Amino acid sequence: MTSPARVRGASPLPSAPSSLPRLPVDPTDEERAEVVVVGSGAAGATAARGLARAGRDVLVVTKSGLGAGSTTWAQGGLAAVLDAADDSWDDHIADTLTAGAGLSDRVVVEQLVRLAPVAVHDLIDLGAEFDRDLGGRLALAREGGHQRRRIVHAGGDATGAEVQRTLDGSLRAFGVAVHERSIAIDIVLDADGRVAGVLVAHLGDTGVVHDVTLVRTSAVVVATGGLGQAYAVTTNPAESTGDGLALAYRVGADVADVEFVQFHPTAFWQPASTGQQLLVSEAVRGEGATLVDGAGRSVMAGVHPLGDLAPRDVVATAISLRMRQAPGGIGDHVFLDATGIGPTMVDRFPTIVARCRAAGIDPVREPIPVAPAAHFACGGVRAQLDGTTSVPGLFAVGEVADTGVHGANRLASNGVTEGLVAGHLVATRLAADVPASGPPVLGPPTLPVASPAERDVLSAAMSRWVGPLRDEAGLVSAVEASGSSDEPGSARSLTDIEATNLRAVSQLIARAALLREESRGSHRRGDFPGPVDRWRQRIVQRWDGAAVQIDVEPVGGE
Repeated sequence: MTSPARVRGASPLPSAPSSLPRLPVDPTDEERAEVVVVGSGAAGATAARGLARAGRDVLVVTKSGLGAGSTTWAQGGLAAVLDAADDSWDDHIADTLTAGAGLSDRVVVEQLVRLAPVAVHDLIDLGAEFDRDLGGRLALAREGGHQRRRIVHAGGDATGAEVQRTLDGSLRAFGVAVHERSIAIDIVLDADGRVAGVLVAHLGDTGVVHDVTLVRTSAVVVATGGLGQAYAVTTNPAESTGDGLALAYRVGADVADVEFVQFHPTAFWQPASTGQQLLVSEAVRGEGATLVDGAGRSVMAGVHPLGDLAPRDVVATAISLRMRQAPGGIGDHVFLDATGIGPTMVDRFPTIVARCRAAGIDPVREPIPVAPAAHFACGGVRAQLDGTTSVPGLFAVGEVADTGVHGANRLASNGVTEGLVAGHLVATRLAADVPASGPPVLGPPTLPVASPAERDVLSAAMSRWVGPLRDEAGLVSAVEASGSSDEPGSARSLTDIEATNLRAVSQLIARAALLREESRGSHRRGDFPGPVDRWRQRIVQRWDGAAVQIDVEPVGGE
């Protein structure tokens, strides 16, 4: 990959008192780019490719390397209406709205559904090799919450890896500049509150910050993915530490719907295991696998008309409630019985079978132990589907954004699809017009830095109190646990930066969850067990430079 030349010993920036919190690091050099894309998953890579194809000077900043984020781990696939004889836009829209539990924006959902097939065919044109049937047609799967078979997949259960491989190849073909092992730590504004630059920390092999660059730009596209590492147990990779959400929040962007953290119902359970867990795709249930408890009874019987293929929030809640009963003396997991699928399980889901067998479980012959794990952030930086946010020059696409598509609960396989569509749209917008801004104004560093030890305590608190089942007492404890000290500290390593970002993200989630006194979608409270009509609104949080401002706003697209 090529990299823009840096300007060493740059002249001092204008300095002014700033009420925006900033990590205690200062730039050592400068460079310029028309557009900076932070993140290299489906959304970020699609945006960068589109901008490069349009001739824009684009720089990609990625924390590890290309292909290291959540997209690579996506097993299920891409949801899109591709079989007109057995599916329709109206059905896909209806399924998405049903899963969103009354908080999805219908106008945005319609836009996504209509553009989804275009995004899939664009990947195919780039060389993506999706699974096909004996007749050469795309093989379509069905997942939870879908009325129809409309999920495009690759390698059985390795769809995300194929999507990422294809997009990485397109970035290399266009010679897009990439800063790998680098993290965007703060956005810098001009005197009028417009994006004027971004501070990028470059990391050594051990994660120590060895250099910080101010990239002067008037357009930053945040595409950093999710925040699963805020929890002790998650399906997300180590890179998913909510960096983009914290980055945008610190610079004053609106943040909405963050209380809706989707828990994947079927993460592979292993005793005393924390961190990233193997996701056992919903498509396994789509092929006939069933959930049973420790006493061998069905978990989903009588719970929902779709049974084991109910939306994720329904299934995760049902599993959590059944685990509390500890049937058969088992209270920390249930079982996914896929033995009825037979030997074809190996061909259809090779990755899942191989990893289960490596852990001592043969899913062809015995049930798989599973439990819910933090999986997807339905909320995030409030944005339009083309990435536009409340901060001029700041754009957010993919999982980090809250576009109104997912509402209170994401429909399976709509996530990568949304990232592709939003990536295309933001590239089209910025290809036509990159906004202007003035000189960056860098205020003094004022943000207290969290420690890795604090992160461990906080992730345990989030899993305990802000998981699939919540209540007031636990949420109050989580809000208190995510409070920060008054000591600035020193952000000298990636672990410091990630811990600080996760503290902000955890506070946003816990605070919104405490405010929402109802159960809806992926937010379930034992003290408010049902949906409440007056809460068919979204909670919006923003930092105004002095304090957190919280608004409750109606859902759009009605």
